Amino acid sequence: MLYSIIETAKSNNLNPHAYLQLLFTKMPQVKSIEEYEQLLPWNAKELLAKKA
Repeated sequence: MLYSIIETAKSNNLNPHAYLQLLFTKMPQVKSIEEYEQLLPWNAKELLAKKA
């Protein structure tokens, strides 16, 4: 499963380490479907840009 997440991050031009770090810090706080959707690789670019 992790391999799939990493490869999907790569295919969406994300740094896999930064993306996994984002997932592991944000996932426990997610309360809605919309918040989960924000963490999908094709939507996470904005979150990673804010973090940088």
